Amino acid sequence: MEAILLVGGQGTRLRPLTISTPKPLLPTAGVAFLAHQLARAHAAGVTRIVFATSYRAEMFEAAFGDHAHGVDLTYVTEDEPLGTGGAIRNASRALVSSPDDPVLILNGDILSGHDVQAQVDLHEKTNAAVTLHLTEVDDPSRFGCVPTDTNGRVTAFLEKTPHPVTNQINAGCYVFRRSAIETIPEDEVVSVERETFPSLIASGAPVMGHVESAYWLDVGTPEAFIQGSRDLVLGTLTSPAMPGPPGDRLTLPGATVAPGAVVRGGTTVGRNAVIESGATVTGSILLDEAHVAEGATVRDSVLSRAARVGPGAVLDGVVLGDGAVVGPGNELRPGLRVWPGIELPPTAIRFSTDA
Repeated sequence: MEAILLVGGQGTRLRPLTISTPKPLLPTAGVAFLAHQLARAHAAGVTRIVFATSYRAEMFEAAFGDHAHGVDLTYVTEDEPLGTGGAIRNASRALVSSPDDPVLILNGDILSGHDVQAQVDLHEKTNAAVTLHLTEVDDPSRFGCVPTDTNGRVTAFLEKTPHPVTNQINAGCYVFRRSAIETIPEDEVVSVERETFPSLIASGAPVMGHVESAYWLDVGTPEAFIQGSRDLVLGTLTSPAMPGPPGDRLTLPGATVAPGAVVRGGTTVGRNAVIESGATVTGSILLDEAHVAEGATVRDSVLSRAARVGPGAVLDGVVLGDGAVVGPGNELRPGLRVWPGIELPPTAIRFSTDA
C-alpha cells in the first residue's frame, strides 16, 4: 500500500519553533514527529510514502533520505501552496499503484492511535471512493461535523455550528481509491474538506466513515505539541519509533541530569542538554543543548536548541526559541514566546500574557 503524507504547512501557530524547522520535523519524544507516523504507517502495511512538501522542502529528504522506518520514500514539492486537495493531486503524480488500489492520506500534524488497517479494511469491503477516520469529541461545536447514516456512509460535511447534529469530526486520515484522487483538478488550489468530499457525496460516490475514538491530537499549538510529546514519553500513546521505554522522563544520550534535580511528568531531555541540581522540570521538552540552571522551575514548556534558563527563573507554559536566554529571577507565565537569540536580563519582574 502507498501513502501520501501532507507536510507542506508553515506551522505558524508553533512559532518560534518552526522558524528554522518545519512542524513535522520538530523533535517529539526524542525523534522527529514524522518518525512516529512513518513507523505506524509501516505497521499498518504501508511500503511506500510520497511526501507532499512545500515549506523548507529540502529538509525532509535530508532528514529521512529514501528509506526510513521500513518505508520507501519519495518527495514532491509544490511551487505554490495548493490546499489539501491540490497537494494530494500534485503528489499523486509519484504514485505507482493501480486505479482501484487504496492510497492512505496522512496529515503531518496529527498524532493518532487509531486502527489504520481497520480503516483500510472498511474501505475495501465497501468499495468506497474515500474512507475517512472520524473521531468523537466532547465539544463538536468547535469543529466541522461529519454525520453518517446507519451503514456508516458519510451524508454531509457541516461547518461549525452551536448546535451540531453529531459529535463526529474529521480526524484527518483518509483512504482514497487511486482513481478518486484523479478527479481532483490539477494545479489548482483545492480543499478536500470544502470541495472534494462534498462533491463526491453529491455525485453519489460512496464516502465512508470509520468511527473510532482512539487517541487523537492535532499538535498544531505549543500546548498540544507539548502534550503529544508528554503522552508518548509516559506511554499514554505507544509508538514503534520511541527511542526508549515509557516512563516519567526520556533522557537522550549525552544529556546530564544532576542528582538533585527533579525531572518528571513525561519530560524529554535532549542530547547534551543540562539540568542542574535543585532545578525542577515537569511535563516539558528540552531540545539539544538546552540548559536549566540550579533552582529554576520549568513547567509545560519548550526550550529550543541551546536555550538557557538562569538560576531561580520560573517558566510556566512558555516557548523559548533557539539560543534564547532567560536570566535569573524572571518569571514567565503561560503563552509567552521568546524569539531565537533574545536574552532577558536578570530581573525580579514577572512577565505575563494577562497584562
